[in-house]
Amino acid sequence: MTTGDRLSNGTYKKENKRIFHDFGNNLVKRTINRLFRSKLKDIMTGYRAFNKRFVKNMPILSKGFEIETEITLYALDKLFIIKEIPITYRDRKNGSRSKVNTVSDGIKVLKKIFSMYKDYRPRRFFFIIAAVLIIAGIAVGIPVITEYFKVRYISKLPSAVLATGLVTLGIIVAQCGTILDTIVKQHRESFENRLLRYEEIEEIKKNIVIQRNKK
Repeated sequence: MTTGDRLSNGTYKKENKRIFHDFGNNLVKRTINRLFRSKLKDIMTGYRAFNKRFVKNMPILSKGFEIETEITLYALDKLFIIKEIPITYRDRKNGSRSKVNTVSDGIKVLKKIFSMYKDYRPRRFFFIIAAVLIIAGIAVGIPVITEYFKVRYISKLPSAVLATGLVTLGIIVAQCGTILDTIVKQHRESFENRLLRYEEIEEIKKNIVIQRNKK
């Protein structure tokens, strides 16, 4: 996938008169780069070109402006090559209006990022939730354990039940993340095999065309 990078050469910052758009672009970029450990420079650009293999295998599920995010995360997850080319940006002419609503569309984009992060990186996603639950359970349980070792008696029974429940729930969530991560890896292997079959079919088609041209 090749994208037009509007942000690197500074023209977007100079030309763009909508402050929150620039803030939103940078927020989305930093969030994706942090979560998916990438170094992309412009996530929300609409200037994109794809090869045939990418287009044939990319499922489009989004209906709004979050489609750029969906395409980018798909490319990152499936390890497609992403080439960013700096381009010159010019703001809209007077009288024209952007269809982007900074707040509502920005919220949709962020929801899409975390939704796809859950789908593409389930182990990390659920392990973070599990860690929060377990730490909360330990924090609630420390006074109970301390009391037990001092007087060999637990008077804070609700706290003991809550701590046990939080830790147990955290362990279950971590197990869910591990199971889902295994499923995602299997789907990724299936995708790789499908790409190989696609390339084989394309090669066969080329050979057929060559043979027909020779005749």
